[in-house]
Amino acid sequence: MQDFFNIEGRVAIVTGGLGQLGTQFTKQLAENGAKVAIFARRTRTKEEIEEQFPGLSDNVRVYKADVKDKDSLIAATDQVTADWGVPHVLVNNAGIDSKPDGDADQNSPFEVYPKKYWDDVIETNLTGCMLCSQVIGSRMAEAGRGSIIMVGSMYGMVSPNQALYAYREERDGEPFVKAISYAASKSGLLNMTRYLATYWAKKGVRTNLVTFGGVKTGSFDKEFIDAFLQRVPMGRQAEIEEFGPIVQFLASDASSYMTGANLVLDGGFTAW
Repeated sequence: MQDFFNIEGRVAIVTGGLGQLGTQFTKQLAENGAKVAIFARRTRTKEEIEEQFPGLSDNVRVYKADVKDKDSLIAATDQVTADWGVPHVLVNNAGIDSKPDGDADQNSPFEVYPKKYWDDVIETNLTGCMLCSQVIGSRMAEAGRGSIIMVGSMYGMVSPNQALYAYREERDGEPFVKAISYAASKSGLLNMTRYLATYWAKKGVRTNLVTFGGVKTGSFDKEFIDAFLQRVPMGRQAEIEEFGPIVQFLASDASSYMTGANLVLDGGFTAW
């Protein structure tokens, strides 16, 4: 019987593959036999890779590339192709958000939200996905196969609920607003997914979006978590291990007739 979930020997590129989500995606793919090229802003030695991905350093390599720099993406993709062949999978994972405890201007009211933060987030989260898809997806289209996986957020489907952050102003005495840029960038991926899905459908390249909800990290204030969980029908955050299998599904032939779709893993947050 054919194993439709088999990804043995497939070549996958994961942008931002050293971060929290990216590490999980890389592990899921490499543990199941894929060769994974991580695109990051600096390379890593095999020893460093082995430390982060125990037992997987033969199947994981890190290539220097910036998702905002097309020339670096071309050079890195050329090297991956020379090393392992034309990629089968692109996981557009690299992304940034305003830091809750960073520069206060990052979380200032919309009326005075600085353009520089808008530019930073949009350039990385949206333009970066476009450039990676353009460079790597075109190689896939030439080869007549491939799967592009966009990494989205529930805030790409619904607006951030500012009530979740009200405790910050009460506690700190200063306005705290979840910024517009992250939500705008992730909602843009919805139609970028549909665009690429229809554009490359006849060339065998599928493009799908995965919309993730809140994942347990231990880095959020208790007040936020308590308020957030009241709005999640399942009553809990996701475990990070729950996010990897969906990426394997989209990288495999199990999803061979799926393109232009948005798969939502948010515990029901957007169902209410």
